[in-house]
Amino acid sequence: MNKIDLEGQVAVVTGGAQGIGFAIARRLIDSGAKVSLWDINADLLEEAKRALGPAASGKVADITDLPALERVHAEVEREVGPVSILVNSAGIAGSNAPLEEYDPEEWRRVVEINLNGTFYVNRVVIPSMKTRNYGRIVNISSVAGKEGNPNLSAYSAAKAGVIGLTKSLGKELAKYDIAVNAVTPATAKTRILDTLTDEFIQYMLVRIPRGRFLEVEEAAAMVAWLVSKENSFTTASVFDLSGGRTTY
Repeated sequence: MNKIDLEGQVAVVTGGAQGIGFAIARRLIDSGAKVSLWDINADLLEEAKRALGPAASGKVADITDLPALERVHAEVEREVGPVSILVNSAGIAGSNAPLEEYDPEEWRRVVEINLNGTFYVNRVVIPSMKTRNYGRIVNISSVAGKEGNPNLSAYSAAKAGVIGLTKSLGKELAKYDIAVNAVTPATAKTRILDTLTDEFIQYMLVRIPRGRFLEVEEAAAMVAWLVSKENSFTTASVFDLSGGRTTY
């Protein structure tokens, strides 16, 4: 494993109690950062903190609750230190159904968590980063945000929105030495697969030229560099993690 220097950095990782978020948190800690995991699942959060050791702390947080996010961010800055890294990994796949059968309430829920939640967390963390003239933000999008997945319209639309948000925000914050980038993973071996049909899982697998799903550690390796000081120029960009699936 290459050593990325994150000594003295404080990171927030949403959805950090499992899956890609947990793998990213582990890699950031291995690189010297202190990490605050924000996750809605209290039991998984406690398990994750135990597994990651003393450099990990955690907050039970609903990323759709803006006032609560403001509170937990203030607590982290007071208890752990100034937040210089943010990784937005929390998200859900939502229902798997044709658009004309898609429940409007489910559509709103998926967009609220995946897109609006990303907006809320960015909104909370940015002011203090601007004050300090430094920050690194990575928003986790999806290959679905580039290509669209059939029967997954809400998720695809929300993740496309995350790309647009990232590009806009990266331009806004460039002069503050705050890099804002997105990554677009193909399907990874996480619990999100439990919410999808076998037919849909196979649909996604056969479209990956690598012939396998993403390993969460591979996503963590890319993110570790993106949130480091070595990433001193690139911002408002999208980094592919699709195993060759996407064409742009």
